Amino acid sequence: MHEHSTQTPQASLDIREHGSPQQGAAQTSERRLYVQLQVFTNCKNPSALIEPLKASELASVIYADANDPFGIGILCLTEDPGVFTNTLRELFLSKPFESLVHKPDMTMLGRTYSMGREADLEDWLLKKPMRNALNPEHEWAIWYPLRRKPEFELLPKEEQGKILYEHAKIGMAYGQANYAHDIRLACHGLDKHDNEFVLGLVGSELYPLSRVVQDMRKTQQTAKYIQSLGPFFIGKVLWQCPLS
Repeated sequence: MHEHSTQTPQASLDIREHGSPQQGAAQTSERRLYVQLQVFTNCKNPSALIEPLKASELASVIYADANDPFGIGILCLTEDPGVFTNTLRELFLSKPFESLVHKPDMTMLGRTYSMGREADLEDWLLKKPMRNALNPEHEWAIWYPLRRKPEFELLPKEEQGKILYEHAKIGMAYGQANYAHDIRLACHGLDKHDNEFVLGLVGSELYPLSRVVQDMRKTQQTAKYIQSLGPFFIGKVLWQCPLS
């Protein structure tokens, strides 16, 4: 006779985030941050947005859009994606936000994720993205989505790892020099254009953020396996909520 498993499908399917084992103990987490960038134009008084956003107590940033003299971007970070459909939605329907003109093609939404090698999983998923986004020294930001070519997923894992490491080395070098820091998000099934990742590059000056994008064009990942990049949002911080 065959024994029937008592495990439910939910119990047998592990969709938690995983980090590298520490002192023999596995690192797992069911927590992650959701990060959304909403972009608007027709904003003639950006300072009027600060108090309502501050009162919402959301972890958030207001950017001046470098490519639109009437444009702003609002970044929100939260563990609860319902915030985007209740608290933030209500805020955008109220004054002074209601007079703004939304630019839906610039909306970016992603979630933090692990690769299984993170030494401090909680810091990687929750704390580091907050530090990078809300650091008052990071006055500039470039945000953009990307999609890889499908054939990348068919490569052997070892070859994928080499390609990703070549790409990552450039980012780590810029981070160690304090030129640019990144916020890496997965957006599978969250992006209307079927992008797979959203990247935020933040730093004290704009040039290094542009330069790291330029340098990464030479890697195998970008040159051979990226199907699309952008649109790019370039913003300068007008206001950040304090990092708690």
